[in-house]
Amino acid sequence: MNVRFFFEYFWTVEDIYFTIAAASEGLYKEKGSKFIAFAYPVSTEDEIAEHLAVIRKKYYDARHHCYAWRLGHELTHFRSNDDGEPSGSAGLPILGQIRSKELTNVVVVVVRYFGGVKLGVGGLVQAYKTATADAFTNAEIVERTVDDVLTLDFDYLAMNDVMRIVKDHDLRMQAPVYELRCSMQLIVRRGMVGQISALLSKVENLTFEIN
Repeated sequence: MNVRFFFEYFWTVEDIYFTIAAASEGLYKEKGSKFIAFAYPVSTEDEIAEHLAVIRKKYYDARHHCYAWRLGHELTHFRSNDDGEPSGSAGLPILGQIRSKELTNVVVVVVRYFGGVKLGVGGLVQAYKTATADAFTNAEIVERTVDDVLTLDFDYLAMNDVMRIVKDHDLRMQAPVYELRCSMQLIVRRGMVGQISALLSKVENLTFEIN
């Protein structure tokens, strides 16, 4: 990659996203039916499957367990499920609320207890939408950064230069090895990768990779 392009790219790339800080719940009632929404912060599909399994087991007597989720800061990985409700009446309204709040790394499961009166497609859309919105109203929405890992290999004599960069830019370290030849990993906000790479490139006897 052209060095100038590389640095300019990492200085301008979008590196934040929004999610919820912790689990939250919402509730909507209509004509005897009860819609209970459960929202969870997640980072993998395995976590999503675990939450779904817990909800289905705990609320085994509910008529439907509808859900939607979105993962990743690119906002392109998502799914919705109507779980037996008319097509598009449950999962999509839940997903619509996730999108309207510009959230990702989140799953919402809405449990429905049927009250004996059919609500129609329009009523169901409103119910699942409102229950999900209530869960988000009760949640703390937080901003997160997209981070990259820089793996460093350097001579011990370069330690002071490396630690100065770490301290000046408040970087997180992990897996440090302090020997004649040192190594460590730096957790760097994606928008700062170009800047930090430029500084590291000036340190003698140091090489690094971006993971």
